[in-house]
Amino acid sequence: MPHVLVLNASYEPLGVVTMRRALILVLNHKAVSLEDSGITLHSATSALPAPSVVRLTRFVRVPFCGPVPLTRRALFARDHGRCVYCGAAATSVDHVIPRSRGGQHRWDNVVAACRRCNHTKADRHLTELGWRMKRQPAPPSGLAWRIIGTGIKDPRWRPYLEPYGANDQFREYEHHDHPEYAGSHPLPLGRAHGVHSAPVHGAGTRPAPVRRGEQPESLSA
Repeated sequence: MPHVLVLNASYEPLGVVTMRRALILVLNHKAVSLEDSGITLHSATSALPAPSVVRLTRFVRVPFCGPVPLTRRALFARDHGRCVYCGAAATSVDHVIPRSRGGQHRWDNVVAACRRCNHTKADRHLTELGWRMKRQPAPPSGLAWRIIGTGIKDPRWRPYLEPYGANDQFREYEHHDHPEYAGSHPLPLGRAHGVHSAPVHGAGTRPAPVRRGEQPESLSA
């Protein structure tokens, strides 16, 4: 069953729930539907359009969230599912500085790679091969990564997540930046290209921020 994006009353992304859970929130007047999924759910007496995005009717106070967890899904989302060395479809995880040579398993040293590049690079440094990455790895940031890190995405969510750090994460896993290099050999030193980010679109008119003293409400129905 498709999943539904849940937004706070202030429009910041909170998480992803099942369609059934989202319908319960809407029917209990704890959330309003902002986007339909195109699916209609039928009961014995009625038919209901299933939502794709819902917004809570009351503000929920969210505890401080630390760094985005480094998972395979989140890593492939950050690197658009493409090998950072040649642009082919990524199938594995690679440590830029090999762990056998002191490299750490953290965001600025881990990248998505294709099988060929990973095998060719092995435990060598990029300078030993004369390779250079098109972009330097860095930790992702922004509230949208609460959603992106799950690996679940829906094109309808894009305008609601882009203002919170999603940027071009919702494009299909195609090598839009430099298609002429997709699947080719890694760039030699001195031939790296800049990365062009997709433009950020606003999420439309939003209500004023919730004032102090308003009572937070749980997601539970």
